[in-house]
Amino acid sequence: MNMDTPQKIFFSTTEVAKILKISPVAVLKKIKTGRLKARKVGRNYIIAKEDIEFLVGSALSPEQKQEIENIVKKAVAQYKVAFHRLGKEE
Repeated sequence: MNMDTPQKIFFSTTEVAKILKISPVAVLKKIKTGRLKARKVGRNYIIAKEDIEFLVGSALSPEQKQEIENIVKKAVAQYKVAFHRLGKEE
């Protein structure tokens, strides 16, 4: 790590919105519903880097990612026709 540019460990709701490519209002909704951990500082919230990583899935181990991939493949194989029909519904 370069000491001249310390790594950021907390982010504002606006920064998190840009990272997640959602609106700041959506970030606040995630905080209010408990889907995103945040700390209140004055009137604003700050979000820890690890909480953002967890939300986007980068906190998953390679084994966990592989397990999810296997489950999705199995579901698609078993329910392909049902998924296809659901995709046609409006």
